[in-house]
Amino acid sequence: MFDLSGAMRGSVHVTGTHHVRHWDQFTAVRACLGPVNAFQDTAPAEALPRLARSRTGYRGSLTLYRDAPADRPRVSVYPMESAAGHEPSPTTAQTLTCVLRACAEHVTHRSDFPQILTASRERDTPALLRFLTWSADHHRSAAARLEGKARASQPALRAAVTAWWTVARWFTAQPHPVLLLMLTNLDGSLARNVDVQAWLGPYCLTEAAGEHDRARNAEAEASSLRTQQRTRRTARRPQTGTPTAPG
Repeated sequence: MFDLSGAMRGSVHVTGTHHVRHWDQFTAVRACLGPVNAFQDTAPAEALPRLARSRTGYRGSLTLYRDAPADRPRVSVYPMESAAGHEPSPTTAQTLTCVLRACAEHVTHRSDFPQILTASRERDTPALLRFLTWSADHHRSAAARLEGKARASQPALRAAVTAWWTVARWFTAQPHPVLLLMLTNLDGSLARNVDVQAWLGPYCLTEAAGEHDRARNAEAEASSLRTQQRTRRTARRPQTGTPTAPG
């Protein structure tokens, strides 16, 4: 916890957290405006930090992480807003961001930073495992729905092509402006329906493959977290041995 003075008054809560793109890697720092972790609790309006000579408190957070391969520090900023829900001015937003980043960077240079990350991992792992399990199931279900749409598009495409050729034969036998509109690639026409059905199947399969990838990634990250959990428990387990008789 940082108590602010000078340009801002109030407090900033800082804790370890996972990388913004890798849920199983606890290598980042999250700084939140106010005395609590904003991702777990909500600070009352009167406890929010405010600029000097201002009565407006602000909410928001920032995650400081390092990005491969350059290993440079990066920030991901959660939108700032006043206690009343209003967006701050660009100057105020910049000040809030600078304060949060300075607090986060200070923590990364502490000698006990590895212990802070370990404590954060132990605290957040159960909730992350629940989320990743839900996420994997969600993406698998989405993939199944998309694959079903892709299968359904095949008979729909054959029916659309059959309808187009039927109208084409009518037009050849007896040309008419309405039939021409049905054969032309316009919104609502038979030709447009053929195009849509021809596009839909491959599109759905591509999207389904992406959902499968996201499901596998969630499962891999959950597996990694469980492995880290088991490793920590083993490391903490007291070592027992057979006492040696005095010689």
